Amino acid sequence: MSGQRAAAEPYATRFETEVTAIDGRRVRLDTSYFYSESGGQPADRGTIGGIAVDDVRLEDGEHIHVLADDPSFRSGQRVLCSVDWTFRMYCMRAHTASHALYGAGRRVLDDLGYGGFDIGEEKIRVDLETSSEIDDETLLELESLVNRAVWESRPVSWEDVPVADARDRDRIAFNEATEDGAFQQGRVRVVTIGGADENGGGSGTRARTPSGGPTVTTSTDGSAEPWDVAACGGTHVRNTREIGPVTILDRSNPGDGLTRIEFSVGPDAIERRRAEKAAALTARRTLGVPLSAVGDELARLRDEREAATERARSLERDLVETQLGGSEPFERDELEWVTTVSEVEMDTNDAGEIAREAAGEVADVVVIAGGTDTTYVVVATDATSSLSAETVVAEVTDAFGGGGGGSATLAQAGGFDASPAEIIAALEP
Repeated sequence: MSGQRAAAEPYATRFETEVTAIDGRRVRLDTSYFYSESGGQPADRGTIGGIAVDDVRLEDGEHIHVLADDPSFRSGQRVLCSVDWTFRMYCMRAHTASHALYGAGRRVLDDLGYGGFDIGEEKIRVDLETSSEIDDETLLELESLVNRAVWESRPVSWEDVPVADARDRDRIAFNEATEDGAFQQGRVRVVTIGGADENGGGSGTRARTPSGGPTVTTSTDGSAEPWDVAACGGTHVRNTREIGPVTILDRSNPGDGLTRIEFSVGPDAIERRRAEKAAALTARRTLGVPLSAVGDELARLRDEREAATERARSLERDLVETQLGGSEPFERDELEWVTTVSEVEMDTNDAGEIAREAAGEVADVVVIAGGTDTTYVVVATDATSSLSAETVVAEVTDAFGGGGGGSATLAQAGGFDASPAEIIAALEP
């Protein structure tokens, strides 16, 4: 048998067996239905002889059960063992859901490959290798397909086959690096999520392959393919309906060519869906439009906001330009200077652009100081000027602290312990 006994009989959670060895809190059993951590699935929890199991490890092919306390039993004694059914079932649902997600990915993603998997306390992650961009619409499609596979009550089965035979099969997700627990002595454990009608609940027809191979189901759309087939050593439910609700949470890019999808099952999935629905209903009520129109209304408001922001930015630029034009020039270092304090909260990049355009037109040296929470100064000089903008900025930082830099014609600084007016006053003769 390839893989662990727990994976072959995942519904077995109470058993009696003999203790074969004890080393401190490390216990070996003659027979174990505890799942040891492997392939991204955590170890089972439970008790041995009434003592809590902290961890289960696989060392040299043997299960090592690490207890929370010193054992009260001896080697050679028979003990009653109990696997925590709640956590076992959570892992079974989570692991099967990851196969359902991969099956959904087969249908909407290009060049799909398997990059990794992990079951956490509240969420599960699957790393997919794909050339497709996984945007919000794709996430929704994947979630919809997964939950349809759950609703269709597809059977889930597992079998041991020779590794060579598995390699020859098409469409098997096959990754020895991430699923080493599925392989043993030239054989591999293959998990299959079957067709939607294999429980006899649909209108498909059953037929044997011409070679006398396994029975397949042809659905009403003409497809005879199972939902997903993969080499896997984890524990799974017998039918997708046991997975329950699945909610995709987020996506990220953990590495080149990888997309990480995080999802939850059971109560966590329900709570996430409730939060999303509550947000959607609040948006509908606030916007005063039907739920189906919320997206369009938000897009319209976003466009209006961007247009208003751009208008405000233009007006702010006009105001600062007007201030510069109305400022009284003064002579310093045989050059003509113009300075002003910005009366609006302006981005330093915008202030720098205004100063650069004014240098050489309004005066040889243009200085704009501004900011409310923190003071900044922007200096621009005419390209033909003998004075560097960096030199002026250095003069300000020497006097008021802060820091900055730039080029000979445009420089800026910030972080001063002084007001914009104080900086401008220090530069004027």
